[in-house]
Amino acid sequence: MPDLLDKTNTASGVWADTAYRSEKNEAFMAKNGFVSKVHRKKPKGKPMPERTRKANALKSMVRSKIEHVFAHQKGPMAAIVRTIGKARAETKIGLINLAYNMRRFMWLERRRAPA
Repeated sequence: MPDLLDKTNTASGVWADTAYRSEKNEAFMAKNGFVSKVHRKKPKGKPMPERTRKANALKSMVRSKIEHVFAHQKGPMAAIVRTIGKARAETKIGLINLAYNMRRFMWLERRRAPA
């Protein structure tokens, strides 16, 4: 996780799946000023505590909004990045994001337009 987080990013929240919850990652985030929004795991052999279930549900509401964008780019847009070099990959990802934003804008405009 330390390689994934950018310390110059002004947003302090780190939203991630349970796979990223570990003592090492939590300590790294706390030490570097990040706020952990990582899902908590269900205890083995026990039901999920209600408090944990509700906290995970709130985190999922935020994460799902972001993950739907990536799912749309990967699915209907068939966006696959196969390039050599970071600059080319960044350019391709930027163009994919631009295309998604234009599609989303047009969809929102059609919804807003009077019939």
